[in-house]
Amino acid sequence: MAQSNAKVVVQKFGNFLSSMVMPNIGAFIAWGLISAFFIPTGFFPNGKLAQLVDPMVTYLLPLLIGYTGGKIIHDQRGGVVGAIATMGVIVGSDIPMFLGAMVIGPLGGYVIKKFDQFIEGKVKTGFEMLINNFSAGILGGLLGILAFLGASPVIDTFTGWLIVGVDWLLAKHLLPLTSILIEPAKILFLNNAINHGIISPIGAEQIRTSGKSILLLLEANPGPGFGVLLAYSFFGKGTAKKSAPGAALIQFVGGVHEIYFPYVLMRPMLIIATILGGMSGVFTFVLLDGGLQAVVSPGSILAFLAATPPGGYLANIAGVLVAAGVSFIVSSIVLKTGKQTEDLQEASRKMQEMKGKKSSVAKSFTKQQGEVPTNVQKIVFACDAGMGSSAMGASLLRKKVKQADLDIFVTNTAISNIPNDVQIVITQEELTLRAQNKVPNVYHISVDNFLSSPEYDKLINHLKNGYIISNTKEETAVSLEENVESDSDLLIEENVFLNQRFSTKEEAIRFAGNVLVKGRYVEENYIEAMIERDNITSTYMGNDVAIPHGTEEAKKNVLKSGFTVIQVPEGVDFDGQKVRLIFGIAGKDGTHLEILSSIAITCSDIDNIEKMVDAKSAKELMTIIQSN
Repeated sequence: MAQSNAKVVVQKFGNFLSSMVMPNIGAFIAWGLISAFFIPTGFFPNGKLAQLVDPMVTYLLPLLIGYTGGKIIHDQRGGVVGAIATMGVIVGSDIPMFLGAMVIGPLGGYVIKKFDQFIEGKVKTGFEMLINNFSAGILGGLLGILAFLGASPVIDTFTGWLIVGVDWLLAKHLLPLTSILIEPAKILFLNNAINHGIISPIGAEQIRTSGKSILLLLEANPGPGFGVLLAYSFFGKGTAKKSAPGAALIQFVGGVHEIYFPYVLMRPMLIIATILGGMSGVFTFVLLDGGLQAVVSPGSILAFLAATPPGGYLANIAGVLVAAGVSFIVSSIVLKTGKQTEDLQEASRKMQEMKGKKSSVAKSFTKQQGEVPTNVQKIVFACDAGMGSSAMGASLLRKKVKQADLDIFVTNTAISNIPNDVQIVITQEELTLRAQNKVPNVYHISVDNFLSSPEYDKLINHLKNGYIISNTKEETAVSLEENVESDSDLLIEENVFLNQRFSTKEEAIRFAGNVLVKGRYVEENYIEAMIERDNITSTYMGNDVAIPHGTEEAKKNVLKSGFTVIQVPEGVDFDGQKVRLIFGIAGKDGTHLEILSSIAITCSDIDNIEKMVDAKSAKELMTIIQSN
């Protein structure tokens, strides 16, 4: 248990570091490309343009990391104070302060967040802007001074120790041994802590001083994983063999290393293949003097080659090929000896459990179980909290069941509360594995669009053609709407916002959460739970609609049911989906379900969506919702 808890802590720490670096990868790439082209050893040496390199790595990149770290903690104000404080560690050091930014940036966000919580409700009307601006300036300035005098020398010394350690490994020709740690860390999702906490900061310093870094090759090398998938393509069995070639293409060209993890988990001995492949690749990099001029993300062979400096292609390509070759040979031996277990779905489930959150590739391995049952009495929509998306989906299907004159009870719940007497469970794709783990012996349906999924009509048609009306108990035949309390205060004009603009989905979710907080529907902690819920699985519902709400654990932070409706005519991106209407939800004791049902039915018609997006007043938008 202690080891498991420690792993989770490291995972969360690594994910937090990654969340500061990944949004700024574009800036890292820009810096890397300018370095690759214009430094004295670049493709097109240019002394004037090369002047951009040092300021970018010294100031721009740490400031972006510090701002992002502060913004994660306390939105825009946290980002500003985090950036001010980060300037202190930058000026106090002679090396790129990536590590310093990762420490000081979030600290700045935390300090201003605590200050804002302390003065909440205590500032007189009219003085809010004055207090906000001066508090950010004063606290940011103080933190910048403290960072300059105290934090910068400490972090500078620590970074120096890390660099000395790396130099020692290189001098002793021991760098290949790092694969013993890095390759298993990938499978355990601990690589973010290693990559963003150690490799990237030291790698940036190496690039600044010598034009390239061998450290950036260690974790990004696609060779070990490609070798495993190649071996499955030749010597695997069943589903694993059929799916491996496609997975290999995604991993090698697309750079999604995560896709090979379930294949390793099916045969844990394959971790030896990835370690030996990684070690062989690193040995080749060292032998041929390989290196990269920029952080590679994702770990695609195309990005790998784009970050390779002039004269380094032979070394880098050779390292990838050697790693893939060794991994392929060892994996082939493992697969050809001993019994293979080909349950990709189970391996994918284990992968998600280790990751601690949804996997972007796990849904590639999920499948529905068996045939649609007949004589169905109960269908359950399940989501993480049982508060928003599942309630809307249940409302839509309940309407279709009623129209088809079927005597079937349709309800919604959190995954953790799925009853044992259910015959069909419907979930979003990212949550299907969790639902299958909870109730493995029922029929599961995965949908990616709760508002207009074709799976609903397919299910209704099957049930109509083969369904025998059951003697369902009277109490289960009562519709959910008859058991919920109506509340006229759930949707009010003050909570409807028109013509809003947001640069990110997190900004939009926080806006919705703040409305619920100000309306005294929820406690402030509920906002972070809304962000967490969307990270678990997107709250995008389809038809340009999103319904951000809290996690199951956050129900205790709900004071009363309430809604906010946010019109975003230009749209905001929710994981690749354009959202123009946002319904922020707080649900308590089921009192929100009736109006949520009305919203679901309204939003299932795209014409209604267009009308609400074009609405010129809050009253007009509310009328459209209430007319259904």
